Amino acid sequence: MNLSGKKVLVFGSGKSGIGAAELLGQVGACPVMYDGNADIDKEAVLHKLTHAKNMEIYGGELPETVRKSLDLVVLSPGVPTDLPLVKSFYQQGLPVWGEVELAYRVGKGRVLAITGTNGKTTTTALLGKIMSDAEPSVFVVGNIGTPYTSRALEMKEDSVTVAEISSFQLETIEDFAPEVSAILNITEDHLNRHHTMEEYIRVKELIVKNQKAENYCVLNYEDEVLREFGRNIVPKTVYFSSERKLDEGIYLEDGRIILKTEKDEIPVVHTDELKLLGKHNFENVMAAVAMAFYAGVPMESIRKSICEFTAVEHRIEYVMEKNGVVYYNDSKGTNPDAAIKGIQAMNRPTILIGGGYDKGSCYDEWLNSFDGKVRYLVLIGQTREKIRDAAERLGVCPCILCEDLEEAVKVCAGKARPGDAVLLSPACASWGQFDNYEQRGDMFKEYVRRL
Repeated sequence: MNLSGKKVLVFGSGKSGIGAAELLGQVGACPVMYDGNADIDKEAVLHKLTHAKNMEIYGGELPETVRKSLDLVVLSPGVPTDLPLVKSFYQQGLPVWGEVELAYRVGKGRVLAITGTNGKTTTTALLGKIMSDAEPSVFVVGNIGTPYTSRALEMKEDSVTVAEISSFQLETIEDFAPEVSAILNITEDHLNRHHTMEEYIRVKELIVKNQKAENYCVLNYEDEVLREFGRNIVPKTVYFSSERKLDEGIYLEDGRIILKTEKDEIPVVHTDELKLLGKHNFENVMAAVAMAFYAGVPMESIRKSICEFTAVEHRIEYVMEKNGVVYYNDSKGTNPDAAIKGIQAMNRPTILIGGGYDKGSCYDEWLNSFDGKVRYLVLIGQTREKIRDAAERLGVCPCILCEDLEEAVKVCAGKARPGDAVLLSPACASWGQFDNYEQRGDMFKEYVRRL
């Protein structure tokens, strides 16, 4: 679609919506912004814009005359596709894209795309470093924090885009086709949005929808859903495994990561050489290495990059040691499976801060993973009673309820003994008390420093 002169509704006024409106303004389209919030601060939104300063903005109700005049709708990732208004766009016959689809259509060069329930940000950041060390023009975008739309016009034919893609973003792709894709794992998450596990799996698997036979998809062999999925897809399947030696693929054996192709067995690295902790991070490394290798990066360059890479902020991030107690920020542990990885990485008695916004998750598996390591579970947020009740039913550890994160940090400092760890790994989203997991992690670090 030639976007010049087209009237395009941008649904959502957050970072993604702003990025989409700016891009549309730059390519000659006529963006109109809509937000479900009737009290949207239109002046504040317009202040963030450079190329769409004359854009009309509607909040609460979208006038029928505007809806009938549209050529295209661009949804922000946070807008569910089953909203009555969105359904009406489909019924009207309007094309409905996500901001990833819009950016892909405008951008140039090769795309490497990563999805999965957990590990996306670390893998994307690591792959971004590998590619940036090897290629002259690399963009790291998507769910990692930089909207894809904000960089699309800078991309050239020789550019490489490394994109972290969420399930919300995959719902609205049409032509989006990465050269190499990866699905790291699929565990229960976002069921308040996707409603069933089957639908969540279906949406994640859309990442291969437009890939061709000469493309690659990197999959976790130890995830039964993905193992089966990899047997029947168009792109070439490359598995990674932290549990077994593979006849072909990339695997962990006796602390060594090895890549095995049809012809060669290539030693990649020993895990002692990496700055990342935990088996889940070794899986992230394997996925990034496989993606880079099949995108044409020499192994020597890959090896150097992964040995230099340090942990992503808010993902089992070392904060500091006080009075013999080590504090870790794992605010990105926003669901039970991610939080399991956090507690598994701890190698000392731990006082754990959990709880937050309720996404409809079950916490039993997370609580059972404590394995005697957690001395106290300090709970905050909407889910605190729900998690406490589950912990008492399972008999895993004593629980303490707190009003907010600041109180929780003080309680942890009071309960901790020299040699303990205090870990923020909530197993829940941050909404309700914080804008996002980054803000929650930043505040945790600030409260720790004030102790």
